[in-house]
Amino acid sequence: MESHPIQLNDIALFVEVARRKSFSLAARALSMPTSTLSRRIGQLEQAIGLRLINRNTRRLELTNAGAAYLRRCQGLVDEARLAHEQLLAMSARPQGRLSISIPYSMAIWLLPEALKAFTERYPDLECEFDLGLNPAENSQGGPFDMALRFGHEQLGAEPATDDPSVQEITTLDSYLYASADYLQAHGKPQQPADLAGHECLRTTIDREHSFWMLRNGERSERVAVHGAIAGNNISVMGTLSGLGLGITRLPNCRALAPIIDRNTLQRILPGWSTDPLPVFAIFPSPVLPAKTRAFMEFLRPWLDPVE
Repeated sequence: MESHPIQLNDIALFVEVARRKSFSLAARALSMPTSTLSRRIGQLEQAIGLRLINRNTRRLELTNAGAAYLRRCQGLVDEARLAHEQLLAMSARPQGRLSISIPYSMAIWLLPEALKAFTERYPDLECEFDLGLNPAENSQGGPFDMALRFGHEQLGAEPATDDPSVQEITTLDSYLYASADYLQAHGKPQQPADLAGHECLRTTIDREHSFWMLRNGERSERVAVHGAIAGNNISVMGTLSGLGLGITRLPNCRALAPIIDRNTLQRILPGWSTDPLPVFAIFPSPVLPAKTRAFMEFLRPWLDPVE
């Protein structure tokens, strides 16, 4: 039987099917009939002389040969797609669907203002957000274009320094804030040790989070703190502090400035900051499409510190 020559487009189709683990989802994303996609993959297997995908399960699986082929080909396909998009970017704006996974605690203070400005700048982009920590895939059945995470706890583990799919966007210093009403009623701390006599809004109530590490240049102090309220939502904690319920820690960045202003919070212990908080971006591939690069470039200034 005469074999078909290998087409680069068919390799790209295989990579799409392998990533989505579904012919139908890949066909939908590629805007082509499932039967055509299946036939093209079959021709690729025929040209190679090896089966790449097992089709006898409800959710397709790669063969050993298919897994090895994906590892070698996906980088080439991503590079080719990036080269194509870079040429298009010279005369076109980022467009299409941008899917992002972001924790609710971050989305509630980062997205509203930033997203309004972003959609005004890029009207041809559709933005889809999943406010969870461990989603498997986006609504189209594929990986998210980007996931944003706070610190190593949300990341799951400290990233390898050589992993190009994980980028540390910035590291946020956190300052201490309280309302004027709280300070009038309880006094203003003059040094870190004074925090032991105040209501402090912690992340959780367990012992591990009952200590705050404060730094001022080369000086550092570990302070035991307590309080009746704990929570993991920065915006909510800012609101509670604004109601006079205690002292809270808030990252110093442009996106959080409206929360501080809205709740008329005052910074206490100026010069001191708590443990810095890294912000990570995770990508399905180290090669970023134009739409993802556009969001990354737009996001960075919103995480800049407020002087």
